[in-house]
Amino acid sequence: MEHWRKSAGAFWAGFLPPTLWLLAFFFVPLSLIWAFSFGEKSGIIDIDLVWTFENYARALEPLYLGIFAKSLWMATITTFICLLVGFPVAIGIVFAPPKMRMWLLLLVILPFWTNLLIRTYALIAVLRTRGHVNFALEWMWDHANSFLTLIGLGSFSLLGERFEPLEMLYNNTAVVIGLVYVGLPFMVLPLYAALDRLDRSYIEASLDLGAGHIRTFWSVVVPLALPGIASGIVITFIPTLGSFLTPDLLGGPDSQMIANVIERQFKSANHWPFGSALSFILMYATFFGLAVRALMSRNEERGAR
Repeated sequence: MEHWRKSAGAFWAGFLPPTLWLLAFFFVPLSLIWAFSFGEKSGIIDIDLVWTFENYARALEPLYLGIFAKSLWMATITTFICLLVGFPVAIGIVFAPPKMRMWLLLLVILPFWTNLLIRTYALIAVLRTRGHVNFALEWMWDHANSFLTLIGLGSFSLLGERFEPLEMLYNNTAVVIGLVYVGLPFMVLPLYAALDRLDRSYIEASLDLGAGHIRTFWSVVVPLALPGIASGIVITFIPTLGSFLTPDLLGGPDSQMIANVIERQFKSANHWPFGSALSFILMYATFFGLAVRALMSRNEERGAR
């Protein structure tokens, strides 16, 4: 490849615009928020940069630590469910016929073509008391009553037991369902990329040597797919930890995550220094996760050598 100094004009023409864009619209605003995290609110909209750690100390109070812990727990549960569901889906896509594979991938990518707000409201229509899930359960209940009456065993309604809609909205369960719904494609795509590069001769050799399908899965497929699993976990966990819209629309008063607290500090409470401190604690946690992922990748490369 030709050295960049031999075509310096083309290099700087391609390098400067995105660099200036990142500086102007990413690093500069982020630096301001970082500076605000060491500030002090002195009026309705005034902030004094006194370089105090008071905002970070307040963020470590039991109330906010509990919200951080709950956000970490819900992000962990969501990532685990996405891994359990996404791994079989990725395997199914990889081993599907070539003509079907592109259509299956399209179904995975299709949610990205729709705004998250619209998808969340659609999920509300599914989970609410008079939603599609409860309509389906009520239909099954009524037909079960008809079947029991037909065979002479009576009816639930005759015993005074009528169908009661399930409360699936505005609670922690609804938030987890919504987060899984949003995060599942982020898990499936890295898993598919890792499994698609899998040498299938290893699977055939394992089966030929007498290993069953379950042992082959755990001893061959999972170890070879570990890079995709690690990438899927990071890509799913980080956006889920900072999710704001899903818990705000699907959750109740006890279902708020740390991103909702940050939003209130910047809007209703108008306390930008404290909101900035909370934001950067979340960012530090994200950087820590990325550092762990990079360390795991380095160890995997050393092990491969």
